[in-house]
Amino acid sequence: MSGEVKPQILIVDDVPGNIKTLAAILSEDYNIIFSTNGADALEKATEKKIDLILLDISMPGMDGYEVCRRLKKDENTSNIPVIFVTAKQETFNETMGFEVGASDYITKPISPPVVKVRIQTQLQNRALNNSLEQSNQFIRKTFGRYMSNEVVESILDTPEGLRLGGERKLVTAMMSDLRGFTAIGERFSPEEVISMLNMYLETMTEVILKYQGTIIEFLGDGILALFGAPITRENDADRAMACVLEMQMLMPVVNKKFREKGFEEVAMGCGVNTGYVIAGNIGSDLRSKYGVVGNAINLTGRIESFTVGGQILISENTMEACSAKLRVDDQWLVRAKGVEHPITVYHIGGIDGPYNIQLEKQDIVAPKTIENGFAVRLTVIEGKRANQRAFDGRITALVPPLLFIKTELSARRLTNLQLELIDKQGTTITNQLYGKVVATQEGDGCLKVQMTSTPPEASKALAELL
Repeated sequence: MSGEVKPQILIVDDVPGNIKTLAAILSEDYNIIFSTNGADALEKATEKKIDLILLDISMPGMDGYEVCRRLKKDENTSNIPVIFVTAKQETFNETMGFEVGASDYITKPISPPVVKVRIQTQLQNRALNNSLEQSNQFIRKTFGRYMSNEVVESILDTPEGLRLGGERKLVTAMMSDLRGFTAIGERFSPEEVISMLNMYLETMTEVILKYQGTIIEFLGDGILALFGAPITRENDADRAMACVLEMQMLMPVVNKKFREKGFEEVAMGCGVNTGYVIAGNIGSDLRSKYGVVGNAINLTGRIESFTVGGQILISENTMEACSAKLRVDDQWLVRAKGVEHPITVYHIGGIDGPYNIQLEKQDIVAPKTIENGFAVRLTVIEGKRANQRAFDGRITALVPPLLFIKTELSARRLTNLQLELIDKQGTTITNQLYGKVVATQEGDGCLKVQMTSTPPEASKALAELL
């Protein structure tokens, strides 16, 4: 072992002759520290960098069994291998030694080759265990950034952790999205867009993990998270609701960071649904991920698409699954793509019980009437694309972010619109203003539209009307 740092061994025995004998056998290959009683041994094991302990059982005061128990209870010394070296040869003595945490048991009189081989074996085992633990820590730290701790632990702790396949589970799914972020992204550099996303996702990830959610996907500026997979808990729906409410409460914090960087403010919509899914490892032997499939996830996305900025919409299934009382600010029937019958969605503003999270209600402000109106052209967005047909209209009143638009377009509540603002000369100010129909007024042909993405030129033009 010349040129290498020698491992350090602590020999604990109340008989100086025994210490001398062991030291003579081992001093060429190891640094030797010795102790003649249990209390001193515990102190040296804590203070010194000990790689292995040779421990006698029969000592005055604290015997070897008790010393070993205390070593294994202390996280600072629990991983130090302990080999009992003792004259006690009965089976029950050896059994007791292993029960208190010893790694090996050598009886006196000792054989020098046996002692050396046993020590080498335990030091090698410790090195392997340390290497494995370091690898696992690296995996936890690295992959913990991409998947939940529960999924990582499942991979590390069970031989079948990476096996392809899934199981049917009842989950509460949450999907969030930044309103109009795609349009905002077109006005900034790629580096700035990624910076914005990272600031937003960092804040939201902390909240989701706080409530023991499993993040399945980052969908650009959206997030898909589950409560109930891979581990099912009794309060999955309650935690999901507390989570999305806290996420909405933190949006002013996100926007403050955006303003400090010179970015535009954003608003988030969240949809929540409860139902059965197939959850598990999806993919191939070459590449797989933990994911979910099922209509419940599709419906979550549909519900989220109905939201406007700052809004949380949930399904009737989630309402029924929650044991905590939710504050319902509104509810209505909607037709969701792929769903045969209309469904009821609930606009949630708070949760009672142990969470007690309440969003502020918006004060009602009278809209300002715009004399002669302000020209606008409306196009219905179906899916991610704008319909080719456009309808003319006029903004007759506004109270940001709400616009009252008189038009021949007949649109259901929660229809997404692309709006083109047109000045008095007939020139387009912007066609990147987006909104969602939040109410219809059949009598006067007006649509009440909430803006979901407002470019600077639109904000300036509308501000001049106030």
